[in-house]
Amino acid sequence: MTVLAVGLALLGSLFFALGAALQQFEAASTARVNLRHLIRRPRWLLGGLAIAVGTALHIVALKYGPLTVVQPMGVASLLFALPCAAALQRRRPQSGELAAAAVIAIGLIGLVLVVPEHTGDPHLSTGGAVTLLAGAATAALALWITAGQAAPAARAGLLAMAAGVLYGATATLTRVLVDGNWEPWFLLAVPMPALIALALLQRAYAVGHFGISFAALQVADPLTAVAFGALLLGEPLPTSTSSMLIALAAAALTAAGTVALARTTPMSPTHDAIAR
Repeated sequence: MTVLAVGLALLGSLFFALGAALQQFEAASTARVNLRHLIRRPRWLLGGLAIAVGTALHIVALKYGPLTVVQPMGVASLLFALPCAAALQRRRPQSGELAAAAVIAIGLIGLVLVVPEHTGDPHLSTGGAVTLLAGAATAALALWITAGQAAPAARAGLLAMAAGVLYGATATLTRVLVDGNWEPWFLLAVPMPALIALALLQRAYAVGHFGISFAALQVADPLTAVAFGALLLGEPLPTSTSSMLIALAAAALTAAGTVALARTTPMSPTHDAIAR
């Protein structure tokens, strides 16, 4: 069953990566980066369908395997996404960007593995939900404002990070809805950060640095969910010295890989043509 779970999770990562690459290609090839315009483009919608299939496969994988085995497999989407994006741009992926992505993946796997699994039912009060939404919105707004003054690669990363923060908040609320006690208004609150995150992510994709934006998303989303889970849901964090050292080393690898990826991943040729 564990082997089946790993296979499903890897297949889900491939679909997720393909969907992200398709959506980035469409976002970078249009001067009008808004959801109303993008949803009229069949390839962008196909990317959304691929992401939905990837998410569903990952959820099914969690039924057959433990979280500590399945969750790290999602990081493989970063390694799949770069070749997919390169194929759409009709180029070969650079060895440097693949190496940087591998370093990020190793770092993320290390961070995921040192977080203890929580076995209790999560509970989020009304005040806690307001704190979660307000905190995520404040962080995303700060990243969005900073992105406006940044260079292209940094702007793509900051916008995607803002999207990742909001997706992390959405994941936290979803976990409460699925497993815990919640208030009825939570159902109305869940779509808001997800839709804003989707819009921010398309703006990040439109900048053209797909590698850095996708990596920033993959880093910010799980780390935000873990932070909110610990602060608001009482989920455990690593406490032993060895776990803390592993977490620090993994964080350093992730940061170094992200910086390297920002320096190696090329702009989308389509975006360059529009900019001119």
